[in-house]
Formats: sequence, C-alpha cells, structure tokens
Amino acid sequence: MSVKIDLKTWGNFIGGEWIFSSSGKTKPDLNPANTDEILGYFQESSLEDVNKAVDAAKKAFPEWKRAPVPERGKRLLKTMQILEQRKEELAQALNREEGKSLNEAIGEVLKSLNVLDFFAGEGKRFYGETIPSELPKNFIYTKREPLGVVALITPWNFPVSIPIWKMAAALICGNTVVLKPSSLTPWTAMILMEIFQESGFPKGVVNCITGSGAMIGDALVKHPEVKAISFTGSTEIGRKLQALAGQRGKPIQLEMGGKNAVIVLKDADLDLAASAAALGALGSTGQRCTATSRMIVEEPVLEAFTKKISEKAKQMAENMGPCVDENQLKKVLSYIDSGKKEGGKLVCGGHRMTEEKHAKGYYVEPTIFAEVTPEMTIAKEEIFGPVLSIIPAKNFKDALKIANEVEYGLSASIFTQDAEKIFEFIDEIDVGMVHINSATIGGEAQVPFGGMKNSGMGGREMGRQALDFFTEWKSVYVDYTGSSRKTSFY
Repeated sequence: MSVKIDLKTWGNFIGGEWIFSSSGKTKPDLNPANTDEILGYFQESSLEDVNKAVDAAKKAFPEWKRAPVPERGKRLLKTMQILEQRKEELAQALNREEGKSLNEAIGEVLKSLNVLDFFAGEGKRFYGETIPSELPKNFIYTKREPLGVVALITPWNFPVSIPIWKMAAALICGNTVVLKPSSLTPWTAMILMEIFQESGFPKGVVNCITGSGAMIGDALVKHPEVKAISFTGSTEIGRKLQALAGQRGKPIQLEMGGKNAVIVLKDADLDLAASAAALGALGSTGQRCTATSRMIVEEPVLEAFTKKISEKAKQMAENMGPCVDENQLKKVLSYIDSGKKEGGKLVCGGHRMTEEKHAKGYYVEPTIFAEVTPEMTIAKEEIFGPVLSIIPAKNFKDALKIANEVEYGLSASIFTQDAEKIFEFIDEIDVGMVHINSATIGGEAQVPFGGMKNSGMGGREMGRQALDFFTEWKSVYVDYTGSSRKTSFY
C-alpha cells in the first residue's frame, strides 16, 4: 500500500518523513504512452530542500557508520524481501511511467532484487587485508571506511535498478545517501523510498528529493557536506558535474553515454546475430546506455544480414514502447532526419507512430539505416532511441577500426566462430564490457559495470569493485613490542 500525502501528490522523503517542498510547487508526471494520464504530482524542490536532505543524511551518518556491516547487510536483505513482495506493483508503475513493456519492467525489478541480494551478502565479505610488517612484533591490517553523505543522481531509463545499485553499494559501505532521481521518473523512485522506509533503515540514512536536475544536481555537488557524487546520465551533464566536483576536490563517479557496436563477420550465425541485434538495438525502445547502435558487417554477408534484421525490426513494431517524453521523441526524429540527409539508406521505419493505440503517446517506428559510413552523425552520436545503423566493413581489421573510432567505450560484441579473431577482439576493442556471440546489453550484479573513454570514469558500478568508490582505505599499524623495542631490526 502506498503512503502518499494525498491521492495524487507525493512529498520529498527527508529524514524518514514525507515533506512538501518549501517552493510550494509541484510538477505532473505523465504516462508517455498516453499523455492524457497524469500519474501523480511531485515536488519541485528548492535549495532549502537540498539543505534539509543533506542535513538529515549528515545527522544519520555517525550511527549508520557504527552499525556492524553484517547488520547493514540485513537491512538490504529486508529491502530485497519487501521489493520481492511489491515487484508487480513496481513493475506496473515502471511500465506506466517510463514506457517499458511489462516484461521489460519485470526484468528490471528482478535485476534490482539480484543487486540487493549481492550487496546484502557483502555485509559478510567486507574484507580488508593483513599485511606483513618489516618490523618485529608489528601487526598491519587495512579496513574500509565510509565517505559520509553521498549524492546519487540517476537517469530515467532504468529508474529502479540504477538507484538500487548505487544505493545498495553506498549503504553497505556505511554511507548515508541523498538520491536525486530523474524528473521524468519520480514515481518509481518514491515507491523505492517507501520500500526502504518499511525495511527499517534509520531515519535520514536514505533521502530523496525531486525536481530540476540542473538546480538540484549542481547544489548537491557544491554542498560542503556531500563527500562524493555518483552520476548516471548524459556525457554533457556528466562533464559539467565533473568540473564542479573537481573544483571542490570531490570524488565523482560518472556513467555516461555509449555508441555500442556489434561486429558481424562472414562466418557468423546470421540468425543469431540478427536476433541479438534486434533485442539490443530495439528492446526498451533503444533507451539504454548499452543498446546496440551500430552493426558493423563484413561485406560478404551484408545483404543477407540486412534483410534478416529488417524482418526482425518490422515484427517488433507493434510492441514497441514509447520514447520517455516529447523532448526525447523530437531528438530521435531529428537523428532520423539527419540520417536521411547525410545519405543513409532507410531500410525500415523512420516515422512517428500515431494511429490507434499510438495516438496519444511518443512512439517511433523501429528504424534501420543501411549504407551508413563512420563519418555520419548517426554513426557517431548517441541517439537513445530505436535507431540502428548498418556499416559495411571490408574485413575484421577494418571492422575493429570502425568500432573503436568513436568517443564512447561502454559495450561491444562480435559474432564469429573464429577463436583467434574472438580473442583479438577482446584484446583490442576499447570498451569496458565485451560480449561474444550475444547482444551488447545486460549485466549481472556480481560483475563490474562501466565503460572507457567518454562512457565512464571514477570506477565501476556493481560487483565488488563498486565498494572502491564508496570507501576509503585505512591502514592500521599495531606495535606490540612494549618497552623491549630495540634500535636494530634483529
């Protein structure tokens, strides 16, 4: 059962309480599949609200830091259990707010359960090291220490799993958090706050404020009591926040864009490659950072592959979800226009869908361009929509060169049966995540997630490596020689 201030309006979650913004302003949250439907009203937070949230997190930090790490893990385990009980409700909200199909929404919630399960287990594995000393009767060990209040700024495309994987890692380490979700997906974030509240987290350990990303994000980075920032979003905004954090000497973790490539060699299983490309490029309306954006296909199989992927795309059109809002719709359509103008051959799609069930939503047809060159805008820039470019390659070396010639380096895949080329691809591709004979999407809770180049910096998310960003190492020297200390080592 949802705890709301009234039937339609949600407050910020600060210090364990639901509080209206001092601004007195709210913003409606619309269903992108039917813009006539208002899902709720959410606070347009002010600088005063930011200060309240950070103050609540700061006040809660000493007690949470002192909590035994296994006890922190038990809180996350309880959160997982409650999320499991409410998974259908949360998936329905995700479906209506972000536009994912119900199956995709269920998948995101299940991923979040896996993440909570993993980080709850880290409560029993929060290891340091014992290290030999050069001195006699000296014991040296290391331990992890939390940073303090951390700000988590999350996007709209995975509004359940990304907040979960940031919060779970930060909380198991003993930090307190202020979450700033996307202004396009506040509803799912507030349901998560209910779940964390019900899980028994002490007041102020988890806080969430909604509103303008520009104002709140900047204020959180600048706030002297915020010790670190973890951000997922566009490269443009990430770079801006990085500059603000750098001026203040604060660590910042950035997970940004992708222009993910799949190489298809002439010996590939084309049916498998086409199925994976359709899933990777068009699933979730292409609105994920790991989405397949470029198919780099060896010329001998170019025509056959193009035909297969086009058939797959046409089959997916009826069940395609909407773009998240009108601005994203316009952005995707502008890239499609750019592809046409720059000489790409439109194989299928390319238009907004406006008939029948699509009439009141932000729908775009699954779109595929052939005869794309690496210099075209659609081959270089992140689109974040259901648009796939097919780029011819003369051979494997040419394909690898094309794959690496972008500013991003998040995920990539290759389809081939040639073991030598597979391992050369693994060695030479400039990405953080490599797939062999599978789509560019996906990631497991126990595996580090993140990219190279302009796709990310500041350390990986998920996996045990996520703990590195949210902790400092403390080295401890214990001298137990007493008064028998000698000047010589021996």
